[in-house]
Amino acid sequence: MLSRKVTSHGQDSSYFLGWQEYEKNPFDPIHNPSGIIQMGLAENQLSFDLLESWIEENQESNWYRKQGGSVFRELALFQDYHGLPEFKKVLAEYMSEIRGNKVKFDVDKLVLTAGSTSANEILMFCLAEPGEAFLIPTPYYPGFDRDLKWRTGVEIIPIHTSSSNNFTITKPSLQEAFQRAQTLNLKVKGLFLTNPSNPLGTTLSLQELHLLLFFSLSHSLHIVSDEIYSATASFPTPSFIETLSRLLPDPLHPAWSRLHVVSSLSKDLGLPGFRIGAIYSHNAELVAAATKMSSFGLVSSQSQFLLSRILADKPFIRGYARENRRRLGRRRGVMQAGLREAGLHCLRGEAGLFCWVDMRGMMGPAATFEAEAELWRKMVMEFGVNVAPGASCHCSEPGWFRVCFANVAEETLREALRRIKAVVADAGIRR
Repeated sequence: MLSRKVTSHGQDSSYFLGWQEYEKNPFDPIHNPSGIIQMGLAENQLSFDLLESWIEENQESNWYRKQGGSVFRELALFQDYHGLPEFKKVLAEYMSEIRGNKVKFDVDKLVLTAGSTSANEILMFCLAEPGEAFLIPTPYYPGFDRDLKWRTGVEIIPIHTSSSNNFTITKPSLQEAFQRAQTLNLKVKGLFLTNPSNPLGTTLSLQELHLLLFFSLSHSLHIVSDEIYSATASFPTPSFIETLSRLLPDPLHPAWSRLHVVSSLSKDLGLPGFRIGAIYSHNAELVAAATKMSSFGLVSSQSQFLLSRILADKPFIRGYARENRRRLGRRRGVMQAGLREAGLHCLRGEAGLFCWVDMRGMMGPAATFEAEAELWRKMVMEFGVNVAPGASCHCSEPGWFRVCFANVAEETLREALRRIKAVVADAGIRR
């Protein structure tokens, strides 16, 4: 008999069920051309060849050599959960680089974690007691229901947004969510945000940043800003830490101790398997606690060593960032053009690895979440395309879907778009 906690893992949504169907029947252009195409995975494979080329060009016979001997034993035995100093240094520099060098990151305020999933959970453990709550704008990444809540006992209260203003966060929506938490007798500890947004593919405007910062100040709330898609943006965009630097330049202002940034190398460098995540905070007490908690999920010293060499090659990293943004922009264009040809449109976005697609017109007069679920099942089971329905992202309006474009070859993407076009035609016949 297992504990109740392990049986309430938060993976029973259509987002995870779609993955299960894909794994039973994965598409392969040669061996299984009728299989399911995975468009529900936010993974960046567009620039992997650049990293492979760097590895090949820099693969030396004395890879683990250093002056006076080998570094292999040092890496094999290294267990300090503070991380390799040389890696933290270049990681902090990289985090500044992808934000246009408008802000600087202090290595002493950086905590290494085994990916952003671990970083977000650690922050929940550090900032809230079981039963306390964080406010999160909808739509949001379905995995947060698992990552933030499962083991911590923290509650999520949605901040509902609407397509009528392109899912912009407003003061009334913030106040309504805060009031709902109070009605439920939940103490609100903070705001949890993704910037750039997953699944919208948009970045927060300066107006939204100001609103969120002042709302958090008025209620003494923490802000967790998950910024793992920062390097996927078409251009460096305003961040919380940059905005706070301008509005409150005094580093001793209380707001600084309540802002916590999550970063990762999984999306921009396309290295989810390396499990490189980080927490950045000016709160010394939190940094100390999070560093101790990171011992339950350390980043391997071998990964840190390799990535420290890649990130230290500044000409390569700058060239990679430019080319990666160019490729993502082109692929987003291919996706949007294919959707338009099918008669579909998506929210205008400038970041992320996905499009937020409006399929409300395909559901007929029954514009309900039941109709959305039926359309999603049809796409997966009959037409072989797995996407994430809006309900799994807690979207308040049925008919929106997250469709990823950077995890497959371009010809596979075009095949997926042909299948989506067939779904649209089928829906039109049914109406």
